Amino acid sequence: MRILPVRSLAIAVLLAASAAPAASAPAVPAHEQVRAQWRASDAVMLDRHGAPVQALRVDRQARRAPWVALADISPALPLAVLQAEDTRFMEHGGVDLRAMGQAAWDNLFRERPRGASTITMQLAGLLDPALKAGPGGRTLGQKWDQAVAARALDAAWSKAQILEAYLNLVAFRGELQGVGAAAQGLFGKAPSGLDVAESVILASLLRAPSASRAIVARRACALARDLKAATPCAAIDAVAQRAFSRQASMAPLPPAREAAAQLLKGAGENVRSTLDGTLQRHVQAVLRQQLMALRERHVADGAVLVLDNATGEILAWVGNAGGSEVDGVTAARQAGSTLKPFLYALALERRLLTAASPLDDTPLEVTTPSGLYAPQNYEHDFKGIVTARASLAGSLNVPAVRTLMLVGLERFAAQLRALGFSSLGEEADFYGPSLALGSADVTLLELTNAYRALANGGVAGGATLQARARPVARRRVVDAGAAFIVGDILADRAARAATFGLKNELAAPYWAAVKTGTSKDMRDNWCIGYTARHTVGVWVGNFDGSAMWDVSGVSGAAPVWRDVMDYLNRDLPGRAPQAPAGVVRRTVTWQPALEAARPEWFLKGTETSRVALLPAEQRLPEIVYPADGAILAVDPDIPAGRQRVFFLAHGPRDLRWRLDGTEAGSTGQQAGWAPAPGKHELVLLDGTGREVDRTTFTVRGAE
Repeated sequence: MRILPVRSLAIAVLLAASAAPAASAPAVPAHEQVRAQWRASDAVMLDRHGAPVQALRVDRQARRAPWVALADISPALPLAVLQAEDTRFMEHGGVDLRAMGQAAWDNLFRERPRGASTITMQLAGLLDPALKAGPGGRTLGQKWDQAVAARALDAAWSKAQILEAYLNLVAFRGELQGVGAAAQGLFGKAPSGLDVAESVILASLLRAPSASRAIVARRACALARDLKAATPCAAIDAVAQRAFSRQASMAPLPPAREAAAQLLKGAGENVRSTLDGTLQRHVQAVLRQQLMALRERHVADGAVLVLDNATGEILAWVGNAGGSEVDGVTAARQAGSTLKPFLYALALERRLLTAASPLDDTPLEVTTPSGLYAPQNYEHDFKGIVTARASLAGSLNVPAVRTLMLVGLERFAAQLRALGFSSLGEEADFYGPSLALGSADVTLLELTNAYRALANGGVAGGATLQARARPVARRRVVDAGAAFIVGDILADRAARAATFGLKNELAAPYWAAVKTGTSKDMRDNWCIGYTARHTVGVWVGNFDGSAMWDVSGVSGAAPVWRDVMDYLNRDLPGRAPQAPAGVVRRTVTWQPALEAARPEWFLKGTETSRVALLPAEQRLPEIVYPADGAILAVDPDIPAGRQRVFFLAHGPRDLRWRLDGTEAGSTGQQAGWAPAPGKHELVLLDGTGREVDRTTFTVRGAE
């Protein structure tokens, strides 16, 4: 006969003593307090209507779902758990003396020891970190304290509360803690949908969460027999095999992970966003469909942003439908022609141009520190003399560069920064004349919100993803009249017909202002546009930087833009905005006839009814570059002796330059001037020495 070990005897005596009322019961947390302190490992982003749109894993220590009420758990699971862990749960007061005695006897006479912890005792251990077992198990003191705590829990809580808390706090397998995470992670369903096979498998995991599939299936089969369930062992084994081979994941939700990453920071929190879940799903599907259609043209990635013009609220944020981890809404990409509307708005605002002004679309070469810059149109042809309206609507490149030279590089860069392009560097000279054609890197968020400023009559304000956020300060950055005229040009399908034709994705059946853009080497493709209520921005391309194959703005991003806009305007089609104060309309004729006579919008004071072009020999000589008020900068990376500025002028070849009172050669000379820091005055003289034009400019740089 075996002698009872001293340790086993002491434990049995101690636990038996716990059946007596404790002299001083420990403080027991309220069930409501435990439930309130529970935090799911995921944070959930809600849409503007309160529906979940994305869950994001925040806590990496364990996988926990939201707390599940006992009424929302399939009855099969509590029955299986009680059968496996605590058959007299409804009878004892937290400590099962009969089970303790049986466990002590089994530990004496059986090779495999048996535990006697009730569900209430296990819950006490889960609630109190001091009762957590160490590598060698719980100490005698911990066992005593656990039994005392279980007695106190049973006295303070109902049996239903104890069972509910236990099922939510207990670990089932790996990082899956609680019934919500276990049901979803192993079986892909809510706890309310667990069947008998799944329930006995979960109950069998409680005693050995890391056991092999075969062992768990065998224990589950035995448990099903004890429950007199009709589920055969073969079915249980098949369910276990599927569950253990399944990659644990939480419930799938509409994809908005990039937006969620902007908002969700704390585990278990529910944050309401400005997103519209229905619109988000529609945009995601449209973008994914277009990327599939463009797959053979080497297009893998895309992003879409939808803004409410009045509030700046982000209604849809699809960072990428191509499978990459990059967020295309916040990634900086080359802007292409999408910056041209802001350039023309600045020229209109400063009254340097009108929409009826003729612009020169003929070959142009501009000297830069890196060599000659010769802009080309998308179709590699030149239109000759065209109006500013046709130049912007048709996205002609050479007139845009000439307009930049007229406006001034630094002034245009300052305007872009005022519009919110924080990704634009402080030194505009880094981009040079190519800034007119969008050589700068911008984000889809910056670009779409800048177009929203045009939609709002030139008033800019930040975009927001946080519902009920404090109103963002608004500021005027573009003259209201200039913004209106630019919007009218971008909505003019006749004006862009020479480049895009009359029937294309840009020609919506409602009023919409829209601009496309394609970056150098076809690495980025944009379509940004707005109606009175919404602004939609679309980018497609490749995050790895590789070029697309023969994809333009009309064929790449525009179909997505049009589909989203059609959806937004399905009930209330967009209407043309009313002209603001200070804008007048006149019928204009051109001589020679660049266009047929038609009405045109003007800022008050710049209106005209006739635009006549003088023959080249009769045109007044003028300085083209540098423009009056221009700011140039010395490049510190280029040796001072090799830097040159080339002055440009219109007029006959016998014109001469005078710089700061000193003769500087004829306009036909190409030697260039070595820039010196400071303010300078440049005068253009005719063949008789008479002044015909004058400009002042500043050179920045170290002395």
